[in-house]
Amino acid sequence: MKVTFQIENAGPVIIDANPGDNLLELARRANVAIDAPCSGNGSCGKCRVKLLEGQLDTIPSRHISDEEFSEGWRLSCNCKVVGDVTVLVPDIASAYQSRMKTADLSSPQEVAIFTACQDSLKEAGIAFTNSCRAVTVTVAEPTLDDTMPDNERLTWALQEALGVDKVRIPYTVMTRLASTLRENGFTVCVKGMVEDDIFTCMDICAPDDRKIVGCAIDIGTTTVTMVLCDLETGELLAKGSSGNGQIRYGADVINRIIESSRTGGRKKLQDAIVKETLTPIIANLCKTAGISARSILRLCIGANTTMNHLLLGVDADPVRMEPYIPSFFSWEGLTAQDLKLPANPLAPILIAPNIGSYVGGDITAGTLAAGLWNCDEMRLFIDLGTNGELVFGNRDFLMSCACSAGPAFEGGDISCGMRATDGAIEAATIDADTMEPSFTVIGEPGQKVVGICGSGIIDIISELFRTGIINARGLFAREGSRVKRDQHGMGRYVLAAPEESETGREVAINEVDIDNFIRAKGAIFSAIETLLNSVDMTVDMIDTVYVAGGIGSGINMKNAVNIGMFPDVELEKFQYIGNSSLTGAYAMTVSDQAAAKCTEVAANMTYLELSTYPGYMDSFVAACFLPHTNAGLFPNCNRF
Repeated sequence: MKVTFQIENAGPVIIDANPGDNLLELARRANVAIDAPCSGNGSCGKCRVKLLEGQLDTIPSRHISDEEFSEGWRLSCNCKVVGDVTVLVPDIASAYQSRMKTADLSSPQEVAIFTACQDSLKEAGIAFTNSCRAVTVTVAEPTLDDTMPDNERLTWALQEALGVDKVRIPYTVMTRLASTLRENGFTVCVKGMVEDDIFTCMDICAPDDRKIVGCAIDIGTTTVTMVLCDLETGELLAKGSSGNGQIRYGADVINRIIESSRTGGRKKLQDAIVKETLTPIIANLCKTAGISARSILRLCIGANTTMNHLLLGVDADPVRMEPYIPSFFSWEGLTAQDLKLPANPLAPILIAPNIGSYVGGDITAGTLAAGLWNCDEMRLFIDLGTNGELVFGNRDFLMSCACSAGPAFEGGDISCGMRATDGAIEAATIDADTMEPSFTVIGEPGQKVVGICGSGIIDIISELFRTGIINARGLFAREGSRVKRDQHGMGRYVLAAPEESETGREVAINEVDIDNFIRAKGAIFSAIETLLNSVDMTVDMIDTVYVAGGIGSGINMKNAVNIGMFPDVELEKFQYIGNSSLTGAYAMTVSDQAAAKCTEVAANMTYLELSTYPGYMDSFVAACFLPHTNAGLFPNCNRF
C-alpha cells in the first residue's frame, strides 16, 4: 500500500507502507518533516495532518476537537495505516526546517555583538591570529635537464616562502598536484596550516583563489546557526540558519537520545544533523560568499553535550542514565572528511569542550564570549533555549548548572506555542480595564497570527498576572469576553478568534499552558537561587546578568522579572548578548589563542548537578507560583 504526504506549498512524497504502520514513523522514514516535540507520545498535539483520501486507524485525542476531526484533522502519532492514504502536511509543521535564512551581516546588532566579543578578548590579551595560511609560490618548470619531481619543487618553494623546516603534502593534495601546477603555469596558491614549524598543505589552486575561510557553527536543539569568516582578516562573509533536522524525533534531548538508542537510530539522528541540516547550510553560505567549500580550512562547533554525541554518531544513552556520564567532554583530531561535511577534507573540526551531561560546549563557548573568566565583578550568564543553562562567577571561580525547563521557551508544551517564525506573537500587552490585548506578530505587515513564541508567552503571562486576570497559581480570576471556559471549567484567554488566525483555529493560552510555563520559569529561578546558594551568595551580589540564546533577543526583561523567572535586580544589570555560543565558536575559529582559552575555561569550571543538590527541589516548588511563594524576593513586582 502507498502513503502520500502532500506537503503544503511543495510536492508530494510517496512511501510504501505495511498495514499497522504508524503514520509519524512513516513520515520520519520518508524524511517528511512533521513537528513532533513530544516525539510521538501524543502529549503535545503538534503533529497535525489532514486526511485527504483513504482511511486511518486513529486513537481519539483531546488535542483534536470533534469539529476538527470531522474536517479530517488527525495527530500523525495516533494514526495507523490500513490502506492507501493521502494526508496533507501543513507548511507550519515543516517551516522550522525548510525556511533556511541568510542573515544581513550589516545589521548594527550583528556587527555590535561580534565586535564586542573581539574587543573584550583582545583586551584580555587574546590575539586574533591562527595557524591557517594561503601563500602564492612560483616553481621552476621541469626540463630534461631539471627532472626534480613536483612534490620536491613545491616543498622547496614553500619552505622558502614560509620559513618552515618541513612541508607535508597529504594524499588529497598530491592527487591534484601535477594537473594544478601545469594548468596554472607553475604559479599556484597553496593553502594549509603551520604547526610546530611544519606546514601541512590542505589545498592547491589557481593563484587568484587566495581566500581561506573558517566556519563557526552553533548546533542548538531547535536551531542551527552558522557563519563563514575570513581567516586572515576575521571578516564575516555569510551567516545562515535553519531548524535542526533532528527535531522531528523530539523537541528535547531526552526524546532524541531514546530515539537514537533504537535500531538504526544513531545513524538516523546523525544523518538528520549532518546531511539534512549542516550540509545544505554550508552549501548555501558558500554560494552567498562566492567561495569553494574546499576553501573552508577550519570548523568550530558549539553544541550541548547530547548534540555533540548525536553529531558524531556516538552512543548518547549514558548521558540520560544515572550517573549521567557522557562518552567524552572534549575530542581532538576530528576532520571534515570524518563527518563528510562539505569543506576541505583535511579541515580540523574543533569542538568546544563539554562541562557535564547537560552543560555542553555551547555554554563553554558562550562563557568565553561573555568574558566571565576575565572580570572582577560577579556575572550571571543565562542561556535560554530548549533548556536553561547557567554560569556564575568571575576570574576567581566559575560555577555552572543546567535546569530541566523543558521546551516551553521554544513553544513546546504550550497548546498554541511555536518557534519564533512567521505568525508568532512575540510581544504583547493587555489593557487592565477592557482586558483587550495588543500584540506584535513576526512576519511581513498583515501577517496573521499562527501561535505564540517564547517571548510572547512571557509577556502574555506577565500581563495576565499584572492585570489580575490570573492569580498567583496561574488560574483565571477575572471573567470577560476574552476569557472562555471549556466544559470542565478550565479557563483560557483568547488572543485571536478562528477567523483572525492563519490556521483557522483559535489562538489562546489556557491554564494548562500557564502551569507548564510556570514550572519552566520556576526551574530557571530555582537554578539561579541554588547556584548562588552553592557559593554562599545572594541575588544582590550579582553585578551583571547576561542573557543569551534565541529567545533572549525578544524578552521583555521587566516582564520576566514580574513572573519570577529572573531575579528582581535593577533592569540596568540585564544585557542581551545574542547567540553567545556562535560568537564564542567564531572566536575559536579565527583565533588559536581563543580556542586554547576555551579549553582552559572548561577545565576551570565546576559543574553542579541540581538533581542531587540538597534543597533544590524545595527551591523549585517554591518558585512555581507567580512570582514566587516568597513575595519578599520580588519587592518590585508590578500588579494592577
